[in-house]
Amino acid sequence: MINPFFKNCGPIYINKLLQLSDIISNEKFSDIIVTDIKDLVTADKENITFFHSKKYEEFALKTKAAFCVTTSNLSHVLPKHCKAIIVDNVLVATATITKIFYPGAVSDGFDINVKDINETTFKDKIRFGKNILLGQNVNIGKNCSIGHNSIIESNVIIGDNCSIGSNVIIRNTIIKNNVSILDCCVIGKKGFGFFPNNEKNIRYPHIGIVIIEDNSEIGCGSTIDRGSLSNTIIGKNTFLDNQVHIAHNNKIGNNCVIAGQVGFAGSSTLGNNVIIGGQAGISGHLKIGNNIQIGGGSGVLKDIPDNSKVMGYPAKDIKKFIKDNR
Repeated sequence: MINPFFKNCGPIYINKLLQLSDIISNEKFSDIIVTDIKDLVTADKENITFFHSKKYEEFALKTKAAFCVTTSNLSHVLPKHCKAIIVDNVLVATATITKIFYPGAVSDGFDINVKDINETTFKDKIRFGKNILLGQNVNIGKNCSIGHNSIIESNVIIGDNCSIGSNVIIRNTIIKNNVSILDCCVIGKKGFGFFPNNEKNIRYPHIGIVIIEDNSEIGCGSTIDRGSLSNTIIGKNTFLDNQVHIAHNNKIGNNCVIAGQVGFAGSSTLGNNVIIGGQAGISGHLKIGNNIQIGGGSGVLKDIPDNSKVMGYPAKDIKKFIKDNR
């Protein structure tokens, strides 16, 4: 369920795909069809993937992908069945290939096809305020409510017993049952993913979605970006305070409590039963374990093992932090 809302323009013959991507390969592959681009973990034998950092070596070793965009110094890690596509800049090449498969995911403008809720079948099924707009491919469950001036844009599924506040914008999102989205949240927009360039920065498509599991709450003014090549997930019974930012590809576990103004960079994984104090910052591509407590104002720059309590910048064991700051 990585990209259920974006149209895949595949399958594409690998040689044609490389040609369209302006990738020159010394090896001419036979007429092999590639159906999709996926990350190292979810790719299968008909997919192309990418491998750009030694940090993901354990996933590269096990990938089932037929092809992998990578660099010459990383290509030896790949299993024999996975053919390396050698490039200078893996992420730029990956962005180009993703645009070929999913051209509709590049633009993130407003939904021109929205309708006033009074013009839809939902007018008799849910409670709603004034000036509510609904896009295409929207499904809303039983006993739900939507506040004033909210826009549920295209590609949204909302479960039963959900409350959507006022001035909320949601797109490309699956919301499970008994979820509360408070006022002024923006959920499912593309993430802050681009490649800096002196003339024009290069954006890459975000073909993932946001998934918010049962019994969760998203506080006022919070923003949750959809994933790039994987999904952004908020676990069951997890509560976000006001003005929390969850960047693309983050996986937040179950029963977590995240206080106000906490910010997550992209692609980190948070375990279950994690408590984070206000104004803490979590860097990208980290693994935060289960049963963690992170003090307010902390800066987390490294992985944190299970059952830890940390605080400070950079975040360290709380006993050491207290000792160092007496």
